Amino acid sequence: MTAPASTRSAARSSAELIKAEEPVLAHNYHPLPVVVARAEGAWVEDVEGRRYLDMLAGYSALNFGHRHPALIEAAHRQLDLLTLTSRAFHNDRLAEFAERLAELTGLDMVLPMNTGAEAVESGIKVARKWAYDVKGVPADRATIVVAADNFHGRTTTIVSFSTDETARAGFGPFTPGFRIVPYNDLAALEAAVDETTAAVLIEPIQGEAGVLIPDDGYLTGVRELTRRKGCLFVADEIQSGLGRTGRTLAVDHEDVVPDVLLLGKALGGGIVPVSAVVARREVLGVLRPGEHGSTFGGNPLAAAVGTAVVELLESGAFQRRAAELGLVLRDGLAALVGKGVVGFRSRGLWAGVDVDPAIGTGREISERLMREGVLVKDTHGSTIRLAPPLTVTAEELRSALGSLEKVLTA
Repeated sequence: MTAPASTRSAARSSAELIKAEEPVLAHNYHPLPVVVARAEGAWVEDVEGRRYLDMLAGYSALNFGHRHPALIEAAHRQLDLLTLTSRAFHNDRLAEFAERLAELTGLDMVLPMNTGAEAVESGIKVARKWAYDVKGVPADRATIVVAADNFHGRTTTIVSFSTDETARAGFGPFTPGFRIVPYNDLAALEAAVDETTAAVLIEPIQGEAGVLIPDDGYLTGVRELTRRKGCLFVADEIQSGLGRTGRTLAVDHEDVVPDVLLLGKALGGGIVPVSAVVARREVLGVLRPGEHGSTFGGNPLAAAVGTAVVELLESGAFQRRAAELGLVLRDGLAALVGKGVVGFRSRGLWAGVDVDPAIGTGREISERLMREGVLVKDTHGSTIRLAPPLTVTAEELRSALGSLEKVLTA
């Protein structure tokens, strides 16, 4: 990690930089008080030179670690050639990206976007258009069924169907057309689907809610129900996808293929924002020229990096690694149950850990771990999330779990 920080930033301490943000940056996240200046692999370094093991990986945006050499090389090569044309013109990188991503996911067509929220918004538009053009739902009456405690983004349409009041309060009026049912409840889902239903939109694993994993058979049931009822199954794999859970996609654990797949975060390799709606041809084929667009979506730099990400996944090595190291993570957390951990859920290299509230809130535990050189992030209450880069080693995982035990039993 030899890349120099900028002269202006290097002259100020972490505390000074955090203080400097307050008058000029609007609030969104509640970041931990660490100021990262450089990073490599599973490690980051702050402006004072302190090193931390990154056990969050940008909420899965950094599945392949910081500055993965193959991804950096792809970006550097493309920067010397072409970065943006807008979608007013074609570029020479987009076709290969779409071909390989469609093949990786077992679907037909790709709509490239930038952020995860854009992918979700685009998926909603496509589902509604399909409902009107193909299913025959009367104009402006299409509904989409979603799950309680979901997290799909923070745009006004998306927070309209959130059950998190922190995300909703003060941002109405809200977009109509959504029905909310309990997660992991097939009976409630069936009751909510009718002739106006365009799609069922769910996270195969709910990340922000605390890495909630549904019962075995739930995803298969969603697939069967949507097929029988004549509506689309839209799977938001923006956090759960691309190797995180030990398979390419979380739906792969039940051998389920959705009609529409939403991808983001790791698709950009931690270098540029890249997201995509990937779907069956008869679904994405409803879009006609001019009905949707994005100036930056599918830009050559994003397509080059996205192609390199797909190439890393094509061998299956990262998926296998996540599955194998996931056992180390699971066993390590199991050993902490009763030692400050009251429960946990994990799949691959992803875990939600419920800490005894008497020990501290999720935020407090995250701050204590930061002081031990480990970066994690809280969700709700006394729950923290662990999602290290897929490049993490077993030794690094055990070290992080040792730090967690120290913090919980101090």
